[in-house]
Amino acid sequence: MTASLPHQSVHVNGPHRPAEGRRHRNRRRALTLLIIGLLIGVPAGYLVISGYQSRNSGKDKESAYSATGLTAGWPSKVQRRLYQVPIPHPADPVAYYETNNWKTSRLYVQFQTSQAGLDSFLEGLNLDRDDLKKGHVTISARDQKITGWAFPVPSTWYGLVKHGKNPAPTEDIVVNQSDPANPTVYVVSRTVP
Repeated sequence: MTASLPHQSVHVNGPHRPAEGRRHRNRRRALTLLIIGLLIGVPAGYLVISGYQSRNSGKDKESAYSATGLTAGWPSKVQRRLYQVPIPHPADPVAYYETNNWKTSRLYVQFQTSQAGLDSFLEGLNLDRDDLKKGHVTISARDQKITGWAFPVPSTWYGLVKHGKNPAPTEDIVVNQSDPANPTVYVVSRTVP
């Protein structure tokens, strides 16, 4: 005859806790769901709003340049280095257009900057303001037609041509000083492949 041992309960997961009340459990689940919802919803909402604003800003700039063939935005670093167009900071808005053929490659760039930005741009080309000549429009009629640029009133335009020895580009530069605090710079940089 075997003796029966008293039944012992063993708690594998630690000490025994009283059962959680239904109300407390529901509160904890609701709080967990709220936190998860906020962690997902707030960043997603921010992304949607910021994407919408960015898209609208891009559309505004794009529509401003679409008639000219220019693309709103900065040319790539490679393009700026190849064509030697040192766009300064600050510069906004910026637009560009590139053409390539068997004879010549051109980068057209337009940007608005400050007087300090204009000086920085010219210094990047080893030039200064004394090199700009008043009433001197150096961008050809052909290049104006491609971009839609027009330089009608000579009194506010200043221009110069920076001749480069192959493979360095030659740059035609025109600056609009009608708003002295915010000059607009037009550049046509061309290289021979």
